[in-house]
Amino acid sequence: MKLASLKSSHPDGALIVVSRDLQRAVSAGAIAPNLRAALDDWTHAQPALEALYAALNHGDAKDTFAFDPHACGAPLPRTHQFIDASAFLNHGRIMTQAYHPEKKSDPKVPILIQRQGDDFTGPHDDYPFPDEADHCDFEGEIGAVLADTPLGTKAADALGNIRLFVLFNDVSMRTHLFRELGMGFGFILAKPATAFAPVAVTPDELGDAWRDGRVQLDLHVQRNGEAFGHPNGREMSSGFHELIEYIAYNRNLRNGMILGSGTFSNADYRNTGSACLAEQRAIEAIETGASTTPWLRFGERLRFEMFGHDGQSVFGAIDHRFVQVEAQTEAHANAQAGAQP
Repeated sequence: MKLASLKSSHPDGALIVVSRDLQRAVSAGAIAPNLRAALDDWTHAQPALEALYAALNHGDAKDTFAFDPHACGAPLPRTHQFIDASAFLNHGRIMTQAYHPEKKSDPKVPILIQRQGDDFTGPHDDYPFPDEADHCDFEGEIGAVLADTPLGTKAADALGNIRLFVLFNDVSMRTHLFRELGMGFGFILAKPATAFAPVAVTPDELGDAWRDGRVQLDLHVQRNGEAFGHPNGREMSSGFHELIEYIAYNRNLRNGMILGSGTFSNADYRNTGSACLAEQRAIEAIETGASTTPWLRFGERLRFEMFGHDGQSVFGAIDHRFVQVEAQTEAHANAQAGAQP
């Protein structure tokens, strides 16, 4: 099943069901006004949504319309908890080798951080940031949207608590990240709003690419229309089931929480490329002694997309432009002025 959220006057948007080929959609308002409400009443909402999805794919649904990802916000525009992992240890090894070779980490202990969940960005929204000196970066990731998961849940039972998967760009501001890491606490300025692909999917939509607690598909990243990387999710060092067990050791995880995988990274990076600038720059530092790939500049465009084994786009694409905050504000003001009678 594929679900999306149209932008609306409500901060959680309006829930729609999207066809498997991402061509048609239908309102799910009669079942649940938004995805947040559907998740809160999943026992009743899920069968009705699945029936509507089947009717849509068979051409039997009424009042369908062309699916427009530009009209969508994030599938879950906000949530109460977002925890991001760094579960591709290859990424950590590269970064450590390049910048902190003296540091040691325990591969048995997942790396996790609390993130903001109150302001997610849509797939085609301009992404504003204040200054190119922030060293803006991207990280291509998969996220799992969880059901209520009780304290003490074990890995063997954890995967049944995943309701949906989402694709996102975990934007990073590296200037602030390195400074905040050195302070020994959490990220604030280093991790602004996260941008999501338009469609959330149930695990069955991934077919046999969803196995061993990993989404085993390539994540295709483009920078300004040119391929940047296509690492695969199979090399996730801790599967989602293991991450869930670790987090649930001493707490309940509540319905709607998003758990991120961390940036995709493969050992064969010379062939697969990377899903973030920092990793590419670290590889350059290791191999040539200097990082040459530039950080993001105003006006650049990024695209993230994942395709199933059938060639069909799974989540739709994130395709967004990075702009200066003031420029976006001025453009918005001009648009508002133009809309006045």
